[in-house]
Amino acid sequence: MSYQVLARKWRPQKFDDVVGQQAVTRTLRNALASGRLAHAFVFAGPRGVGKTTTARILARAFNCANGPTADPCGECDACREIAKGRDMDVLEIDAATHTGIDNVREVIIANLAIRPARDRYKIFIIDEVHQLSTPSFNALLKSIEEPPDHVVFMMATTELEKIPETVLSRSQVYEFRAISSKAIAQKLREIVDVEKITVSDESLQLIARDAEGSMRDAQSKLDQVIAFTGATITGDDVATVLGLVGRDLLLDIVEAVADENAPAAFAHAARAVEMGFDLRAVCRELSRVVRDLLVVSVDATRLNDPEIAGEGERERLKSLAAQYSREDLLRAFDLLTKAEADIRGAAQPRYHLEMALLRWIYLRKLTPIEDLIAGAVGAAPERPAPSNRASVAAPPRPAPDPPARAAAKASAPPPAAARAAAAPPAHDNGAPAKAAGFKDALLAEIRKSKPVFYSTVCAQAQKIDAAADRITFTFSANQRTLLNMFEQNRAWLETLAQQAAGRRIAVAGVQPDAAPSSDAARTGGQTPIDTPQGDRKSELREQALADAAVQAVLEIFPAEIRDVEEM
Repeated sequence: MSYQVLARKWRPQKFDDVVGQQAVTRTLRNALASGRLAHAFVFAGPRGVGKTTTARILARAFNCANGPTADPCGECDACREIAKGRDMDVLEIDAATHTGIDNVREVIIANLAIRPARDRYKIFIIDEVHQLSTPSFNALLKSIEEPPDHVVFMMATTELEKIPETVLSRSQVYEFRAISSKAIAQKLREIVDVEKITVSDESLQLIARDAEGSMRDAQSKLDQVIAFTGATITGDDVATVLGLVGRDLLLDIVEAVADENAPAAFAHAARAVEMGFDLRAVCRELSRVVRDLLVVSVDATRLNDPEIAGEGERERLKSLAAQYSREDLLRAFDLLTKAEADIRGAAQPRYHLEMALLRWIYLRKLTPIEDLIAGAVGAAPERPAPSNRASVAAPPRPAPDPPARAAAKASAPPPAAARAAAAPPAHDNGAPAKAAGFKDALLAEIRKSKPVFYSTVCAQAQKIDAAADRITFTFSANQRTLLNMFEQNRAWLETLAQQAAGRRIAVAGVQPDAAPSSDAARTGGQTPIDTPQGDRKSELREQALADAAVQAVLEIFPAEIRDVEEM
């Protein structure tokens, strides 16, 4: 066959051609230039990032007619034969095939004493060295520790942790990293320009992303797409050949979740099924989109990064990022990662995807507990009607009325004559009625703005008196904690009162020296508040109500504190 695949045709022939591994190639070049040459090297890293290729370039650098040199000529017999894999002094060994100790003894150890036939060094390149057996490593250990002057070992592996520490400690270890999709796309652009292939940058970026850091994989995928399309490649061609999930579908799903449009989310899941996509890939690509949105929300300048968004999708990605909080995106990433794992072993993958999208929609309804504690939520969240089970666990508590109003409700209505006698005199101009209406309006506004503060402080006041220019909250002698909380919020209360009345209103919290005993009435004749035990119970209850965590729980769950106990 005369055709040569792109991965072999474009294999690097010198250190400068190796993409994305500058730290490794620069170190090797400096070592060659200074003559500080080791006798054993370990090249570790993901597949397809240049480990074996770098070992071959280093072998040429050792044995070049002009060497050892950091820039092998590529013209001498040694350079050309090493590049083609035909040099008799450079032995490439596949450890997956030569696993046993007998193979190691026959191929490597028996040849150590034989000097090179032509080259300067006899070089053993052992690929996937981690697959050697333990006895093989033991047999090789002495040779690696003290090889003859003319022998160099170069070992490549994708699983560094499987190589014994005794071998690593006797070698120079170079760790290769996954190549960025940007660097891969740039190399692919160089290749297609030389090969005279017409393809957009977005299409190359799709291939680069799908390669997941492997240059060899990217070149193989490009070869596959060219075989399908010919000299002109579109983004749809790339998605079709490689089975990639289109970004439009992914962004449609993310937009449906942002709009809390469950029917649309289910429709998009159905599209993914009809198009034959692997639903694990759908979850994986959705995770990538969520990650991109999070990156944009953290650093808006990254929107112009081709790794984040293509030119045609930047505005849409920017709009979606504005609709999600960072907490939403972090929760979504965890949810989609779990969904991908669940789908792997599921009998009905579609159901898992649909339920994951539905959970994602409902996760967006969560309110940060910090906002609840700080009273930052503008209004109390609407709660669905509790189910029977929920009502048993935490029965809904009735909206507490201020004690003054509750007492008024409990009293029997006076006869008509008494009501007439109690009517305000003419010169009052209905001031008591206006004050009562203002008080009700203010309490309603407090309850709307800070429901936790209303329930735990205002509703616990012994009495609330409203006058024309003043409203007074009276707390009992045992409610010192509530009075302190009231004072901390007094400036806010005065602002709220002024807005409700349309004029300046003074808000005061008072605590008489001797408050009347009222707990016995509230608790149905149980321990009165003026006894030592009742006094301690009241203090504990006030401390519990003042605790921020307790306030948050009371706000989230429809429950009430019926008793307190000192631990």
